[in-house]
Amino acid sequence: MPEHNCENCSFRAKYDQKPKSLLGRLWHWHAIWCPGWKKYITSLPDEERQQLAKKYNFKK
Repeated sequence: MPEHNCENCSFRAKYDQKPKSLLGRLWHWHAIWCPGWKKYITSLPDEERQQLAKKYNFKK
């Protein structure tokens, strides 16, 4: 299985540019249930994981 590309995802970049845009909101919704994002986020160190959770307003 290929490595996750979540760090360089162009879809995620749309959210970073304009979080309120349709594509930005779609990425945020997608990231909540995406197994690739979950695997990526759990592979990060705790500090970086917490920063991303705060940046993207994720509860877990």
